[in-house]
Order: sequence, then structure tokens, then C-alpha cells
Amino acid sequence: MSTFTIEGGYSLRGELEPQGAKNEALQVLCATLLTDKDVRIENVPEISDVIKLIEILGNMGVEVERIEKGTYRFNASKVNTNFLKSPEYAKKAASLRGSIMIIGPLLARFGQGFIPQPGGDKIGRRRVDTHFIGLQKLGATFNFDATKQWYSVTASKLKGAYMLLDEASVTGTANILMAAVLAEGTTTIYNAACEPYLQQLSKMLVSMGAKISGIGSNLLTIEGVTSLSGCTHRILPDMIEVGSFIGLAAMTDSELTITNAGVEHLGIIPASFRQLGIKMEQNGDNLVIKGNRQYEIESYIDGSIMTISDAPWPGLTPDLLSVFLVVATQAKGSVLIHQKMFESRLFFVDKLIDMGAQIILCDPHRATVIGLNRAHWLRGTKMSSPDIRAGIALLIAAMSAKGKSVIENIEQIDRGYESIDERLNQLGAKISRCNN
Repeated sequence: MSTFTIEGGYSLRGELEPQGAKNEALQVLCATLLTDKDVRIENVPEISDVIKLIEILGNMGVEVERIEKGTYRFNASKVNTNFLKSPEYAKKAASLRGSIMIIGPLLARFGQGFIPQPGGDKIGRRRVDTHFIGLQKLGATFNFDATKQWYSVTASKLKGAYMLLDEASVTGTANILMAAVLAEGTTTIYNAACEPYLQQLSKMLVSMGAKISGIGSNLLTIEGVTSLSGCTHRILPDMIEVGSFIGLAAMTDSELTITNAGVEHLGIIPASFRQLGIKMEQNGDNLVIKGNRQYEIESYIDGSIMTISDAPWPGLTPDLLSVFLVVATQAKGSVLIHQKMFESRLFFVDKLIDMGAQIILCDPHRATVIGLNRAHWLRGTKMSSPDIRAGIALLIAAMSAKGKSVIENIEQIDRGYESIDERLNQLGAKISRCNN
């Protein structure tokens, strides 16, 4: 298990460019299975979760060429579906939650798909019913082996259908969408997720010959086609990394410029940070964050405590609530953080309390943060990263703290942030990595 040792209390100066979006990458990589033609994908983040998925595709017989850093060519003309029943596939796919999006493309093109119960972050229940209910509506037969924790879907032919998703699941919508583009007839998906990741996947599929309308809304209509061609697709900047950098700059009183931030795709993320009092300026596609020695949380008109909560897009992404929470610990004022989606994602706050933060964990979904207003510094401590987003929040806390901190299980952070220690050290951070 690898660790970070962080000497806190240093402000950073300079420029940071966000990596390609992890969540988009996992979707569009799976979409390469929908065609036997070449697909070129640019701005691929070379983080552990994405590399794992690329390895799985390669093991399945997909021809993978790394043209240069971040740019790959895929050709799925010789997919070996027998690999899907191997112990090696079971082990690799079980460790990567994003691998579940292989199911839709495989079902659409080869009439079958197999996946072990997916892993990923330990942030509470993350059911996959939406995926398989949608695929069943398209005509698939579903089976779950409870003993082996193994899912399978088969279909001789998929047919378009009307469906109302029981939740606006991002990965569920992606899986169903990728199956529907090769189904016979028209598919109508209500309550579809409409995050930028889904918009990008939809645009990629359209460039391959799919017929999709309603892109960017929660109503998607798909006219099935018989085959798809190849394409070139560029992944957006990672809005979660952009938000993490905004929080990092504020918490450490740094002067950072986030270059090529994909500002038009950030939604309400900048406005939500401004609710915490964070100052930033937009300069073209760059965000400049500085002058946040003191920042004050807004309150409602009647003076009551502000609530920041997650919601389906265009609401605030749940992946950033951990960062919002840690940034609030040094603000002036109080805020209620309401994590609606995952009931275990706030459990990392005990580590912040150990560092001196004033936080009340109300229940598994809500935490009240009483900002210290820089009157007291957080203090360094030893902790472990439970998931990707809590991990980056703990790293931000450690960088702002007085003294030395140690973060264990940093493999979780590496799953979502490429070479984060090296990139931050170039700007003045003091982070050392120990690979055990």
C-alpha cells in the first residue's frame, strides 16, 4: 500500500491544466466495441481506472495502439467473447466499476454480455438495476448468479422500446444508449442522465453514424441503425479535477490559473464555490483563483444556514461534495453539506475532525461544517483514503494543515488523478510518495 507524506502550510503558484475527464473516458472507451472500424480517442487520462479498462479491452481482442501520451487508436474487429467467461476477466472487471458499461455494446453487437458484480469506491450501495431493467426492455434476457455474483444478458435481436428510468443514472443511461443505437426501431428514454459525459458520448456515437435526438436533455430518442463506423473523438477536461483545483487553491490561499478548463461545460460548479465565498475570475477558457486568504459562506435571505447539496445535472455533481466540505472548514460561517446519493461518502469527516475541523455529522447524508475562518489551522495527522473523492479532499486538507500528514491507500487517489503529487510539487507543494 502506497502513501503520501505531506508537509503542509505552503501556498502554490502557477498554472495547472486538467486531465481528460475520467467519467467520459470510461464511457467512450466502451463505445469502441460498437464498431469494427478504427476509433481514435484523444485527451485520454492515463489514470489507473482508465488503464485497467484499456487492458480489459486489449485482453478481449481489441487492437489497442498508444499513438502518443493521451491518444489511442482502438479496433474491435476481432473481439474474443470467450474471454468474458475467463477467471482473468472476472478478476479485472470486478475491480473496476466502469467496466459495467461493456455490457451494452457487447449485447448490441454480439448478442451477449457478461460482467462480475462491479467494484469501485466504497461509498455505500450502488445498485445496477437501472442498467439491466433498461436492457431487458430492449429485449435482453437477464440472469444473475447470486452464488458467483455474476451478471449476464443475452439477446438474439434488440428492439427499440419506451422506458422511464427509475433513476437518472449516468452509467445506466450510457449502457442503455449504447445498446439502443444498434437496436431495431425507436427507443425513447425518459429521465435520462444528461451530464456532459453523456452529451459527449452521444456526440461521439452520432459521429459514428448513430441517430440520437434530445442530446443534453433528460429525454433521448434513438433511431436504431444496423452498424456504426469509426471516428475521432476528443475527451473534455475533467470538471471534477477543475473543481478540486479550485478548492485546493482556496484552502491553501494559492494563486493558481487553471488553463483550458472547459468552462462552458462546468455548469454551476464555479457559482457553487462562490457561495462559499471563493473568488475567481474567468479569462477565456482559463480560471484564475487568488485572494482567498479569507472567504465567507453566503447565507439565505432570511439569514439561515446555506445548504450545498448534490443533484442530477445540471445540478451540482456529487463527486465534488467532499471537496466543498473540506474547503468550508476554513471559511467564515457555517454550511450544511447534503450528500443525497451515497450514504457512506461523508464518513471520512472523522479524519477532518481529528485534524481540528469543526464538523457535526448529522446522519449518513448530512454534515454541518462550522468554519474556522483561519483562526485555527488544521493539524497534520495520519489517515487513509477511503475513495477517490474523499482522498483528494484529505490531500487538500493535509496541504493546508500545519505539520506533517501521512495518507495511506493513495491508490484510491491515483484512480482519479494522474500524477497529482508531481503536478502539485511543481507549483510549490511538499508531497512525497512512498511505494511499499
